[in-house]
Amino acid sequence: MRKRGMGIKHPKLRGEWAELRFMERASEMGFRVSKPWGESARYDFIVEWQGNCVRVQVKSTTFREHDGYSCMVRGCHGPYEGDPFDYVAAYLIPEDVWYIIPAELVVGMGSVGLYPHLKNAKYEPYREAWQLLKNEVGAVKC
Repeated sequence: MRKRGMGIKHPKLRGEWAELRFMERASEMGFRVSKPWGESARYDFIVEWQGNCVRVQVKSTTFREHDGYSCMVRGCHGPYEGDPFDYVAAYLIPEDVWYIIPAELVVGMGSVGLYPHLKNAKYEPYREAWQLLKNEVGAVKC
């Protein structure tokens, strides 16, 4: 049986599908999710929890590298700079696993290595860390 999303070869279409998966998952967890109109914002969603909002950039990957996955965390013109978003939500499609990573850990980088089967991996504390989106640190009143 083929895993969901694995048959979507075009990167833009796969990214749009991953954004739908993010909206579904965040909504199931009780977040209010808003999508900015157009494509000029440097984030994909505003996620609201109890009147506080954070900006989320969604990324996804199927690219296997060694014992994990490489996930691009950059824009089309290179690494993100400044204050483009508050969190990256990185989706490992083959594993059906999300990483909710604070922006300060990925801004300026091209990609990150995510190792869902390695307990001491650098980004393991952010695996399925949806509670970070509820955290008032970095959030603003909506």
